[in-house]
Amino acid sequence: MNSDMSRFWSDNIDKLSPYTPGEQPQIANLIKLNTNENPYGPSPKVLAAISAANTEALRKYPDPNACELKQTIAEYYGLERRQVFVGNSSDEVLAHIFRGLLKQQRPLLYPDITYSFYPVYCALFEINFQLMPLDENFEINLADYPIDNGGVIFANPNAPTGIAVELEKIESFLQVNTSSVVVIDEAYVDFGAASAVALINKYPNLVVTQTLSKSRSLAGLRVGFAMAHENLIEALERVKNSFHPYALDALALAGAQAAIEDDEYFHETRKKIIATRHKTTKKLEDLGFKVLPSSGNFVFVRHAQIAAETLFQGLREKGIVTRYFEKPRINEFLRISIGTDDEMASLLTALGEMVA
Repeated sequence: MNSDMSRFWSDNIDKLSPYTPGEQPQIANLIKLNTNENPYGPSPKVLAAISAANTEALRKYPDPNACELKQTIAEYYGLERRQVFVGNSSDEVLAHIFRGLLKQQRPLLYPDITYSFYPVYCALFEINFQLMPLDENFEINLADYPIDNGGVIFANPNAPTGIAVELEKIESFLQVNTSSVVVIDEAYVDFGAASAVALINKYPNLVVTQTLSKSRSLAGLRVGFAMAHENLIEALERVKNSFHPYALDALALAGAQAAIEDDEYFHETRKKIIATRHKTTKKLEDLGFKVLPSSGNFVFVRHAQIAAETLFQGLREKGIVTRYFEKPRINEFLRISIGTDDEMASLLTALGEMVA
């Protein structure tokens, strides 16, 4: 931006380093394994629900409270409707959480390697924070987190590592961290980790967020939600209704509700992805890769002899896109989304050629 023109910006804007989304290349016949999208399409019932909602009724505003969707989510997870908050993607839900719950006098704690939107929100909302290093195995050790904090947030399974924290360790931490909000970002929980939703009614400071983008194949629809004690949900509703009352459009509401209701399709596709992840992990290890134990729909890998950036560029030349993070501690790793069996076979063939 021309410095003369940036004088019109609000304070702090020039200091922001915005989140960088995964690349969405427009290349034919590309094998896209860089943004953790679900390789299987949405449930046919979701597509039917969206089609049924695509009528002249779109001239009307949707339900700003998303009552039917909240009720469906609440029943699915054994909660009350007043314990559910929905938003335009889990990123928007997290933004409201950062602004409504995590902006405190004491510092917010989160891992030094995690979802890269967290530092963006801290900068945007001017939140004081403290990074908590992952251990030598790239695991979150909640026993290291000091009690004196203004809030804690972490992804479980973590991103980009894929490593999950056991539910027992989460509950042990909640038993001692009672004076601040604990947010668990469960974007990838359906691929192998235990959800903390079952703890919500025991711990009034717990917030669990989820998304329909991954395990329910709806990254293009942009629907996320949070579950917590109704007092915490009220804070999020106050922020949302001061910013974007009609967060979800009528098509998103219809599709999201159908996605939650079609439990059979949900389990069918996630089991396919888990099975493919297991097979891919074994074959990567046979090629000499170190694969971190993943509970997500992706794997985080490195090779002892070949630099991650070299692998990234070589795969791209073969029409396969993965994710490379040029950051301390993880710049020797590639994050590879789990695709179909055929896509992963092509990946393994290409890596085998490069390793050979």
